[in-house]
Amino acid sequence: MLVPNPKLVPLTLSDDERRVLEGWTRRRTTAQALALRARIVLTCAETGESNTVVAQRLNLGRQTVATWRARFLRDRLDGLSDEPRPGRPRTITDDQVEQIVVTTLESKPANATHWSTRSLATRVGMSQSAVSRIWRAFGLKPHKIDTFKISKDPLFVDKVRDVVGLYLDPPAKAVVLCVDEKTGIQALDRSAPVLPMLPGVPERQSFDYIRHGTTSLFAALEIATGQVISAVKRRHRHQEFLAFLRTIDRNVPAGLDVHVILDNLSTHKTPAVRTWLLKHPRFHLHFTPTSSSWLNLVERFFAEITVKLLRRGVHRSVTALEKDIRSWIEQWNTNPKPYVWTRTADQILESLAAYCQRINDSGH
Repeated sequence: MLVPNPKLVPLTLSDDERRVLEGWTRRRTTAQALALRARIVLTCAETGESNTVVAQRLNLGRQTVATWRARFLRDRLDGLSDEPRPGRPRTITDDQVEQIVVTTLESKPANATHWSTRSLATRVGMSQSAVSRIWRAFGLKPHKIDTFKISKDPLFVDKVRDVVGLYLDPPAKAVVLCVDEKTGIQALDRSAPVLPMLPGVPERQSFDYIRHGTTSLFAALEIATGQVISAVKRRHRHQEFLAFLRTIDRNVPAGLDVHVILDNLSTHKTPAVRTWLLKHPRFHLHFTPTSSSWLNLVERFFAEITVKLLRRGVHRSVTALEKDIRSWIEQWNTNPKPYVWTRTADQILESLAAYCQRINDSGH
């Protein structure tokens, strides 16, 4: 039989209090801090032991146990909630917050396409910093805009399942290649020498440039390894595409089928291409839906070479540009990194369906 500590004020729970406290310790939605306080009170009531012993049982500090025991004895269940913290009284009402949110979402200023913190603050008679804080709290960013395009391909669902199926479950004894052309790559030379980066000063280029012509990059990204088969050509007709298919044919071992994911460019579907494919039955073309280049992983590779080579590159001739492109891809292939596709076709289609529903419900 437990003997209560005579120095402690007895902590006795009613049936209702015990039921509420036990519920707080079991419910998933209960805040962790509140659940811990409930366990402290339940342990104190069940054992009658000192704050030190209860603290040891729960692996807590003695002062923590003493604080919540005293708060419960004083205010019962209400004492376990956080007390209001001292500080400046709130000056912005809920109605003012609602006004800012509604105005941001449902109206535009007379002389602009979107609100700024200053223009909205002037409109509602509040400070710019207050508007900024409310925007951050609700995730409102009127200055930003995203673009989108919904594919109208009647075979959209079938093509998504086909392409994603190749990514997630590639066929045996085959390679899967993502193929596309990056056309119109310009050989650009700056009108003045590039100034190198210095401490506190970024690299600087003149805003104007001299064009020296364009070239096109044909690339086939192997999804399993990240290796890239490439060719650089001055034109991008079906003849160049056929030549690139022959390059792929030479680089892929003869015993493997070749599954090629590519877009709906007209040069990919000419009679000459179809004739060549009939003579090379190991090649299987899988077309992405129209307006859906995001399904082709080679676009990620194009983004990589754009950021790391082309965007800030300086070239005085197309020949120099092509040499740099070949060198960069050669270096890439020494340590390739495959891009891993993770979303299933069902997840993609569900996400697009939800997005289309949002568009339909937007009132535009």
